[in-house]
Amino acid sequence: AATKLASAEKLMYFCTDQLGLEQDFEQKQMPDGKLLVDGFLLCIDVSRGMNRNFDDQLKFVSNLYNQLAKTKKPIVVVLTKCDEGVERYIRDAHTFALSKKNLQVVETSARSNVNIDLAFSTLVQLIDKSRGKTKIIPYFEALKQQSQQIAAAKDKYEWLVSRIVKNHNETWSNVNRKMQSSPEYQDYVYLEGTQKAKKLFLQHVHRLKQEHIERRRKIYLAMLPQVFEALIPDLDEIDHLSCVKAQKLLETKADFLKWFVVLEETPWDATSHIDNMENDRIPFDLMETQPAEQLYEAHLEKLRNERKRAEMRRAFKENLETSPFITPGKPWEEARSFIMNEDFYMWLEESIYMDIYSKHQKQIIEKAKEEFQELLLEYSELFYELELDAKPSKEKMGVIQDVLGEEQRFKALQKLQAERDALILKHIHFVYHPTKETCPSCPVCVDSKIEHLISSRFIRPSERNQKNLLSDSNIDRINLVILGKDGLARELANEIRALCTNDDKYVIEGKMYELSLRPIEGNVRLPVNSFQTPTFQPHGCLCLYNSKESLSYVVESIEKSRESTIGRRENNLVHLPLTLILINKRGDTSGETLHSLIQQGQQIASKLQCVFLDPGSAGIGYGRNINEKQISQVLKGLLDSKRNLNLVSSTSSIKDLADVDLRIVMCLMCGDPFNADDILLPILQSQTYRPSQCGSSSSV
Repeated sequence: AATKLASAEKLMYFCTDQLGLEQDFEQKQMPDGKLLVDGFLLCIDVSRGMNRNFDDQLKFVSNLYNQLAKTKKPIVVVLTKCDEGVERYIRDAHTFALSKKNLQVVETSARSNVNIDLAFSTLVQLIDKSRGKTKIIPYFEALKQQSQQIAAAKDKYEWLVSRIVKNHNETWSNVNRKMQSSPEYQDYVYLEGTQKAKKLFLQHVHRLKQEHIERRRKIYLAMLPQVFEALIPDLDEIDHLSCVKAQKLLETKADFLKWFVVLEETPWDATSHIDNMENDRIPFDLMETQPAEQLYEAHLEKLRNERKRAEMRRAFKENLETSPFITPGKPWEEARSFIMNEDFYMWLEESIYMDIYSKHQKQIIEKAKEEFQELLLEYSELFYELELDAKPSKEKMGVIQDVLGEEQRFKALQKLQAERDALILKHIHFVYHPTKETCPSCPVCVDSKIEHLISSRFIRPSERNQKNLLSDSNIDRINLVILGKDGLARELANEIRALCTNDDKYVIEGKMYELSLRPIEGNVRLPVNSFQTPTFQPHGCLCLYNSKESLSYVVESIEKSRESTIGRRENNLVHLPLTLILINKRGDTSGETLHSLIQQGQQIASKLQCVFLDPGSAGIGYGRNINEKQISQVLKGLLDSKRNLNLVSSTSSIKDLADVDLRIVMCLMCGDPFNADDILLPILQSQTYRPSQCGSSSSV
């Protein structure tokens, strides 16, 4: 039967989104008159209301129940506002339900949306007995389940938002339209509503905006140290300025607008400047923040520390220059205790002091060497009595050191004895062979300076001069043929190599020469025994014999070699310097046979126009005790012949030199502060100046 309900001015609600927003939706009122009712939800507010007595409410509900019971319709007791429920009220409501034919009770909270569906589904089951019995869940257990369900739905929804929304400028209407079909969005809106979904979106957008601002802030702050270095690098200018006064100083700098931008609205992170990616200048109001002030203070501290470190460096250098304990060659380990103090260690690492000390040592060592060379020049008479090979004996070196030992310039290199001895040997070489290579001032020798000055004024086009220069550069190499029979050539070659260094270098008159030996003992017409090859151009030949047969072999081989070059453009073998050497048998220095071999050798030497050496002359005493000095004299003779040969090949150039209009002899001292350019430039700048055709690099 129909039941008449009195619901004057009560609105019908269909969606939780309408709660509290009635004015935004169509308002529908409950209809008047009789309605068909299948069951009742009897609601009891279990919260603590203002000016309301729960016992009076319970009496009202009891009377209402008595009226509803007359309809014989199913009734479910619903406890509302359980999220703010009072324990006694809930207990009394359950007691009331038990006293009324054991009514079913559902604890709900509309605000938390807990058990709302359960209340209706329980009533529907009582109305329709065919439906399965609904399990009634207590409020707190239902709240826990719902909280878990909402948390899972929230995580999925937040993942959806983070995947779709990448820019902090996105709007809710645009994003909401994109998410409508996503189950993650639908599930969360069903549980929490659209407003909470929008709230999470706005939180995500705000987080994106803050992250964007923070990134730009870090970029600006990272630029500030560079800005300070560019605009205010002088400590004297800002040493006593606060950050506020430093800002005013920055505005006066010419490059201020290159680094900063002054915004009309502040703070910068609340303006549209955060999205102006094309302008990477720093907002000037950032200087008012604490991080910027800290960076300014750090810049000040850095400048102060740099000044202090520079002062420490200067003080350390002054200590080095004034300390009597710092001498050339003294190791850092020995010097450290004399010059270091605690202040030095506070400001700089020891490696920096070691580097300064190393540079200082280099300077004082170079100065000490220069002064020692001056000392050697002052005592030149010590070196005049040396032998021509310029190799002083240990006794002579001892005499030199005794004479110079009392000089302070000698004592200055006491810890560098090896270098001091090397300077003495170099000076000896210079005394007997004064060239730019042995000059103590090398590589700033006056000869080198003049050659460079003249060569830089013009380019020599003559290929012939280039060939002469190539020959001159080859003067430090000696290619020597050793001609002999029955092992004589190989044996002497081995003896000479034993006197060379590991890289086949030989010392002649104090200078190193590269020595290349080619022993020949067979038929010289065969390529394997040829005097010259594409890679070997001989400068001289040692001809060895110890019998008539070996002497005949030497003569025959020389004639064959000369015949092989007749008619060629380069017949150097015709003028090849020869030295004929008699090799006596071991221990045999007398006898008619030896006398006969000497006479025959002298005759052949006269025929071949070459030098002859025999065991009795100042030649080579061949054997185990070979005389190094005699070998050096032989090689020196070949070297002189080689030089004369080069001189003969440039005869035309010498003739050209004889026709010059003016000869200038310059005498300048190496190391003299007077510049040779001042003398030569007036000549070189003359319009009649032209390069000489001779091979000398210092002739014009």
